[in-house]
Amino acid sequence: MHAVGIDIGGTKIAGALVDEQGNIIRETRVPTPAHDADAIADAVVALIRELSDGVEVGAAGVAAAGFVDAERANIVYAPNLSWRNEPIKAKIQARLDIPVFIENDANAAGWAEFRFGAGVGAKHVVMLTIGTGVGGAVIVDGHLLRGGFGLAAELGHVPLNGGDRPCGCGQTGCIEPYGSGTALLKSAKELVESGDPKGARLAELAEEAGELTGAQVYQAITENDSAALELLANLGAALGKTVAGICAVLDPEVVIIGGGVSAAGDLLLNPIRESYLRHLSAAAYRPHVRFAIAEFVNDAGVVGAADLARRELGTL
Repeated sequence: MHAVGIDIGGTKIAGALVDEQGNIIRETRVPTPAHDADAIADAVVALIRELSDGVEVGAAGVAAAGFVDAERANIVYAPNLSWRNEPIKAKIQARLDIPVFIENDANAAGWAEFRFGAGVGAKHVVMLTIGTGVGGAVIVDGHLLRGGFGLAAELGHVPLNGGDRPCGCGQTGCIEPYGSGTALLKSAKELVESGDPKGARLAELAEEAGELTGAQVYQAITENDSAALELLANLGAALGKTVAGICAVLDPEVVIIGGGVSAAGDLLLNPIRESYLRHLSAAAYRPHVRFAIAEFVNDAGVVGAADLARRELGTL
């Protein structure tokens, strides 16, 4: 049975028709009208209709960045989409004749990796998505962990011991302002603005482009620029320390690193792994988690949302 997966991001809404093996049959995307909740619902309905045209579709899964309540009907809070207790499911479901299911975007991405990607074969999986923020997903014994209120696995907001940077959630010391792509770019800009000679290559790239962006930082990383690699290693060290704490609680078999920053591959995984080993309790006497880079890149959200919708439909 085919299902439609939708992934609502801050700048674009992606959609795909997905088969039972996680293969994308067709896909499309549109800009996100981020400051108009009704327009977002309109766009999602239009995408589902377009992707379902001429095909038998059993369900649609809609993933979004934000806190999804336990009923998976309302977005309690979404920092980048101006949603506060938004009844997104009701708005979409009222205009469609197939069941609609709502999910957090990191949960959807983690589920895609568990079912079809880097987590295949494991029952206990943790995923961290390193992008604008730090998202998380936890699979325990083959089941997605949602928690009593639907808000589990917000791993970007696990406190970093000794951290004091302000976070967008309103707290200080979360891993997100240390371990995200936004944090990496901020550190790179601060280095350039300091005039420190070791930031010379980053300064050159910033001048060529008119401003320093994540793309320029990634270019410096691929060029093995020592300053960019040091900044990436600092990010990895913060993430590894957090992963050690997560492993002490959840004991996963696999930790998957996804999101835009994961494109750095082993240049990111190595410092994460080293920091994890330094901070893991009884590290010399316990099995160690396997680290992996996510296999799905931009498609994880739509594939996971579609598969979760198909799974939920089967339980009704």
